[in-house]
Amino acid sequence: MPTASLSLAPVEEEVTSLDEVVAPDVPWVTIVWNDPVNLMTYVTWVFETYFAYPRSKAEKLMMDVHVRGRAVVSHGPRESMERDAEALQGYGLWATFEKDE
Repeated sequence: MPTASLSLAPVEEEVTSLDEVVAPDVPWVTIVWNDPVNLMTYVTWVFETYFAYPRSKAEKLMMDVHVRGRAVVSHGPRESMERDAEALQGYGLWATFEKDE
């Protein structure tokens, strides 16, 4: 009686490179732009109140807004930056968010 031989085809393993793994979308920033409406003391107060930044950091960011025309006030995932921009707009500041370079 002939013996049956089983032949197994090689199994291809699925290889997933790290590039294909979904990485968190982290490099986003919230920017506050200079405007002719808000006082410097108010902008400082907003940074201290919303972000809980110490006065020295809040004043430095406010001066960047005033002198350079803009300041990056926070960075993180897109959803958080969108939330920060909307909150700052609620305070009456001109704020946007964008992908960090």
